[in-house]
Amino acid sequence: MRNSQSLITVSLLFSSVVALISAKISSNRYSKWQTLSGNAPLVVARGGFSGLLPDSSENAYQFAVSTSLLNLISWCDVQLTKDGAGICFPDVRLDIASDIDRFFPNKSRTYIVDGDSKQGWFSVDYTLHDLKNISLKQAIYSRTDGFDKNLLPILEVRKVAEIAKPSSLWLNIQHDSFFSQHNLSMRNFVISVSRSVVVDYISSPEVNFLRSIQARFRRCSTKLILQFLGQDDIEPSINQTYSSLLKNLTFIKTFASGILIPKNYVWPVDHSQYLQPHTSVVLDAHEEGLEVFASGFANDATFAYNYSYDPVAEYISFIDNGNFSVDGVLSDFPNTPSAAIDCFSHMGHKEALEAKLLIISSEGASGDYPGCTDLAYTRAVSSNVDVLDCPVQMTKDGIPICLGSINLMDRTTVDQSSFSNLSTDVPELGTGNGIFTFNLNWSELRRLTPAISNPWSNFTLYRNPKFRNSGKLMSFSDFLALAKYSPSVSGVLISIEHAAYLAGKQGLNVVDVVLKSLNEAGYNDQTIKKVMIQSTDSSVLEKFKEKRNYELVYMVNENIRDVQKSTIMKIKEFAKSVVISKNSVYPADKAFLTSTSDVVPKLQACNLSVYVQLFSNEFASQAWDFFADAYLEINTYVNAIGINGLVTDFPATAAKYRLFMKYWMDIVLKMQDFFTSHNEHLMSW
Repeated sequence: MRNSQSLITVSLLFSSVVALISAKISSNRYSKWQTLSGNAPLVVARGGFSGLLPDSSENAYQFAVSTSLLNLISWCDVQLTKDGAGICFPDVRLDIASDIDRFFPNKSRTYIVDGDSKQGWFSVDYTLHDLKNISLKQAIYSRTDGFDKNLLPILEVRKVAEIAKPSSLWLNIQHDSFFSQHNLSMRNFVISVSRSVVVDYISSPEVNFLRSIQARFRRCSTKLILQFLGQDDIEPSINQTYSSLLKNLTFIKTFASGILIPKNYVWPVDHSQYLQPHTSVVLDAHEEGLEVFASGFANDATFAYNYSYDPVAEYISFIDNGNFSVDGVLSDFPNTPSAAIDCFSHMGHKEALEAKLLIISSEGASGDYPGCTDLAYTRAVSSNVDVLDCPVQMTKDGIPICLGSINLMDRTTVDQSSFSNLSTDVPELGTGNGIFTFNLNWSELRRLTPAISNPWSNFTLYRNPKFRNSGKLMSFSDFLALAKYSPSVSGVLISIEHAAYLAGKQGLNVVDVVLKSLNEAGYNDQTIKKVMIQSTDSSVLEKFKEKRNYELVYMVNENIRDVQKSTIMKIKEFAKSVVISKNSVYPADKAFLTSTSDVVPKLQACNLSVYVQLFSNEFASQAWDFFADAYLEINTYVNAIGINGLVTDFPATAAKYRLFMKYWMDIVLKMQDFFTSHNEHLMSW
């Protein structure tokens, strides 16, 4: 069912992808790039769209071409078969990304490859005919295997050249020495195939291989690129480390027109995965007349925490940092660098077409700092959030504070403090054992150490660990003051839960306290800042109805597939807007979207604004349909569904998206014919 689940929304996905690629109707012409040529950087699709589809498959190449820049380059890792045929495959071992072991069981062999002993099913042991029934599969286990049963064949290089048109072709020759040991000539193959196929780039980590074909390609447009491996790795043909080769760019220029380097050659990271100052490698190479391509980009890989799990931010640091630009990037998700190059770069030179979309924070910018701390709120403000949120909790002495949970163990290190003995279970709250805000006075609570939330830790995705306990907890009055005197903030959202329990069991009337605090902070005597009151409890919202200038927001705390007209009419009696989950809009199963609900249009038809939560940057928070791209996910909900606003713990991402939302909406209209003409082919997936 997994493939059919994805197919239900394939037109929607194409709409959203293409809506992010303004290159389909424009070419970034706002200023000269700091590349060697002065032209925009290039996108190289590694094995096609290999982040989603099986590497080097027909679908992967075609999908990459359809969703990326017009001048996309398709990358092919060339392997040779026993009879000398050239195939595109990501590894010399065929079992890495195919089902060959099913057809040839017990045929595993061990060979020395570049000095290392490797075991598997090697291309040199099989003829092209032997491989005719072998199917490609996803090589990276953390990615979806939903397309593995589509019987996608291994492709010859010439076939890829046909499929990937009109993109350029990049042949990567990773193991020339290995094939030579098996009496197979990669040099002869490359020269032969270039007579019938236009090869734009040829790369290899072996100096002598590139030098051996240099004379053949000197008079044509094919560019030779030296691929760098790890800095301490030994280049096999001249027995030098790559770090030493990097110091002799003049030598490299004698046989190559560029270099392909891992991204940490440009932006090193320390042992904690934080960025170090950039190196001079790009500028040095450009000085020698060498192009620089950077590799290792993937939306679903961990990268420097400085980027807040935003792959666009990472690409921008390589192509538009004010000091240099690489000449191209090698990516498993080519649609994202395409958008980074043609939409998000040179933003200061573009006309802003900001569209209407309300951005509401979730505990401030809690994806970057511990939620509801001064750091999280100031980061949200600087990120151009519209509405700053405060989940109100009550202390023992009746002071309202902002905290994402009534249980201090969820948002602080209280269990490691002198108050750890206060742990108890309160069944009415449904949180299990905890130490609660009403157990401590504000003077005690304010001294606690906040703790960042890590909702995706089971994927080993941790948020900003260097600052995981940074910031100070804030009282409700301090929060209101911050929002009031932040010109870019248009309103506040105050969330109230557990009001009945607090009043009945703890003698704390949170509704009265919130009303009093808003009045004292001057929010009742102004119209500049919107006041939104949110709750899952309709009785709480009822108590605020007399405040006609407040927007009452009903939060639906479960996934819903439909909503009856009678239910909507009841909601309208106490609320002006509704917050629903992402799954209530696009139900999903096994991380694939299964359908589109009509909940949003039904609510909007009755004049209820609809806000959707929770949008995060981590790829694990998104369905596979969004290609591990937070911008694509946002665009789908905004452009395809028309939600009024969103709730996010990374407001900077939503704000960056919104700035050029109208560009992307225009592109969707221009690409409708494309969806229609390709629908039959897409359904075959």
